[in-house]
Amino acid sequence: MALVSARSPLRIVVTLLVAWAAAAACVALHTPLPWMIGPLLATSLVSMGGGPTESWGPLRNAGQWTIGAALGLYFTPEVVALIGGLWWAILLSVAWALALGWLFGAWLYRVHAPRMHGVPASMLRATSYFAGAIGAASEMTLLSERENARTDLVAASHSLRLLIVTVTIPFALQWSGLHGLDILPPTVRLVSAPGLALMAVLTGVGALLMDRLGRANPWFMGALLVSMGLTMAGVGLSAVPQPLVNAAQLVIGVSLGVRFRADFLRTAPRWLASVALGTLVLMGACALFAGGLAWATGLPWVTLLLGTSPGGITEMAITAKVLQLGVPVVTALQVCRLIAVLMLVGPLYHRLYPAGGH
Repeated sequence: MALVSARSPLRIVVTLLVAWAAAAACVALHTPLPWMIGPLLATSLVSMGGGPTESWGPLRNAGQWTIGAALGLYFTPEVVALIGGLWWAILLSVAWALALGWLFGAWLYRVHAPRMHGVPASMLRATSYFAGAIGAASEMTLLSERENARTDLVAASHSLRLLIVTVTIPFALQWSGLHGLDILPPTVRLVSAPGLALMAVLTGVGALLMDRLGRANPWFMGALLVSMGLTMAGVGLSAVPQPLVNAAQLVIGVSLGVRFRADFLRTAPRWLASVALGTLVLMGACALFAGGLAWATGLPWVTLLLGTSPGGITEMAITAKVLQLGVPVVTALQVCRLIAVLMLVGPLYHRLYPAGGH
């Protein structure tokens, strides 16, 4: 154990250096989201190749804290009024996500039930259901563990889906040249050292409080809510410096990439192949759904695509921020979906499958 602990700081530093080199290369190549996608791809490839990669929890938390604080600056009273008028679209998006996740899980069960004879039906039902749910990977894995599911397959499914969505959508959007809804007042574009320090303290307290309460994504959600509250009240302390935002994207990319270990591709390859195929179908279905919402609301399709896509809230919000595609709407849709899924996916499982999946 002492050897592992002694090596961990070196592994973390080496991983960060690899991630920085990948980010610099992506910047030179003008790829979308270079500070997140570069580290994500580099660390995932090195990890699957058996390389000694490691992510440090406090750095990941600091990255989510930074992104949450930066996104909250978009929620001016005018923007909040705009989002408030979209309450029906947000509810519809939540219902869509729950239904789509259930259908994805049911399809996974139907495809793999005839092949996975060594897995009891109730275990496979729980595994498929929580693997298909469009929610946070760690929370879905924890919920699946309570239902005696194959947590390794659930975690692998969410990691693969997140990788596909995070890499595919930004590239597609950059190459398409589509534009979204960018609302950012000039006052929050200016960096003030005293204001930034005060905002760091206030958002840090919010993050610690959410963490103490055991909420999902506490460092992101706590900082976001405090920053939102300040902005809605007309208090503009400071913008978040771009180098800090870049560093936050880097550590978030690393934290995603290290999930992929050397045995990842050997973990039920047919299962992973079906998850990859299903993810592409989910993305297509969400694109059509976003088109319907765009027609009904008059908002840009690309903004609603990010808001309803089956990706993670942090990754999709970063995409919206970097590509200027409507951060407030994307964040609001993703946050509401995350909260609803975390609250409802467990009770819905017991309502749909009251006998434990039989």
